[in-house]
Amino acid sequence: MLVKEMMRRPVTVISGGATLGEACELFQTRGFRHLPVVDQGRLVGILTDRDLRFATSSLCQSPRTAKDPVSSAMSSPPLTADPLDPVEDAARIMREHKIGCLPVVDGSELVGILTGMDLLDALMILTGVAKPSSRLEVALADRPGELARLTAFLASRHVNIHSILTYPSPDAIRTVLRLDSNQIRPLAEELRAAAFTILWPLPKSSQLNPTMARHGDSL
Repeated sequence: MLVKEMMRRPVTVISGGATLGEACELFQTRGFRHLPVVDQGRLVGILTDRDLRFATSSLCQSPRTAKDPVSSAMSSPPLTADPLDPVEDAARIMREHKIGCLPVVDGSELVGILTGMDLLDALMILTGVAKPSSRLEVALADRPGELARLTAFLASRHVNIHSILTYPSPDAIRTVLRLDSNQIRPLAEELRAAAFTILWPLPKSSQLNPTMARHGDSL
């Protein structure tokens, strides 16, 4: 999945010469939390609602007023993303720099903005939770062919796979699948009988809290 598939557009911007009062009005009336700042059509910064609150707070060493320009409180230069960047790369940048958005720039043109909420939407799509499905988690040995063995088993049971996510753990490759099946527990028992290590759903004999077990069947 690429940034261009999840970014928001068109983008509402504000000029560096606009006042903080004008920016505050945009935040309040439009429900924004981030405003790209432009100067003669060129992206020069980003103003967040947090920047605005701090800049006008008595906690700031030199508090700004509503009449001060946006350029006095914006973050500059802004970190940006390219429309063809993978969303996971954008997420890594936002996490590493502890920022809530990335303006998306194609060449010198501002074409969109990607926010933390957009990344949550991307996660929902990538994990398949937007569709009715059941969750299966398997610990696979870290060797070639194990994922193919699992998918071949599911295909033999005519089970369609909505999504697959894998991540390493110290002793295995943990694999989370979303399946088009409402018979996830019987399927999990078949997989256990075929020597797969099933992490979810847990066996019926498990002492798991009953409420958690009900929720996990189709989450």
